[in-house]
Amino acid sequence: MSDNLIPVIPSGVAPLDVIAVREGAFGVAGSGDTSGFGGLVEAIVLPPASQRPYGGDFDELADELDLSLAARGINDSIEKVVVDRGEITFFVERSKIVEFVTTLRDEPGLRFELCVGVSGVHYPLEAGRELHAVYHFLSITHNRRVRVEVAAPDADPRIPSIVGIYPTCDWHERETWDFFGIVFEGHPALTRIAMPDDWPGHPQRKDYPLGGIPVEYKGATTPPPDQRRSYN
Repeated sequence: MSDNLIPVIPSGVAPLDVIAVREGAFGVAGSGDTSGFGGLVEAIVLPPASQRPYGGDFDELADELDLSLAARGINDSIEKVVVDRGEITFFVERSKIVEFVTTLRDEPGLRFELCVGVSGVHYPLEAGRELHAVYHFLSITHNRRVRVEVAAPDADPRIPSIVGIYPTCDWHERETWDFFGIVFEGHPALTRIAMPDDWPGHPQRKDYPLGGIPVEYKGATTPPPDQRRSYN
């Protein structure tokens, strides 16, 4: 970043929540920008931890969860709580995820009977927390939804599987492994679900190379984008 360009960081944001600084409208450099946006400097900020009161029925949910986790001796499993855009997310330490979701399912005051799905996110600039697994839970009993997020380093992308607690996560964990490379330890059959078994890499990561592969349709071949004829 240029020495004379200082990003504006929103108030209440901890330095650890700032993972990078972007210059220009779209982060493009050396393009001869004449739009006036070339001097734009923006901090890339992850949502910071929220403070009580959270609002709505989030406080009642958090209170019930705190009591339940304390009763099980895992009240240190939550890294932070984020309330953003009308939704609440509990960031959970990865070694405690199985005990945490068991609490969500079994405690009468919580009763999150269904895990709607698991997906991956890749933050290549968040050092030591590059890969995130994101879980969405639904309580039919209490008509509530909650999001749980677990981070793992790119150098050790292992997160315990929760298929034993929520069997519906079977294919979702396979898809997240397939596209992001998160290894869900304890999964009964962690194999690719969309890409061929011998496919190199994980194509939804942000560091995966762009391009294409030759595709054949009834004898006609469509080459990769960089090998197609130019009409300019």
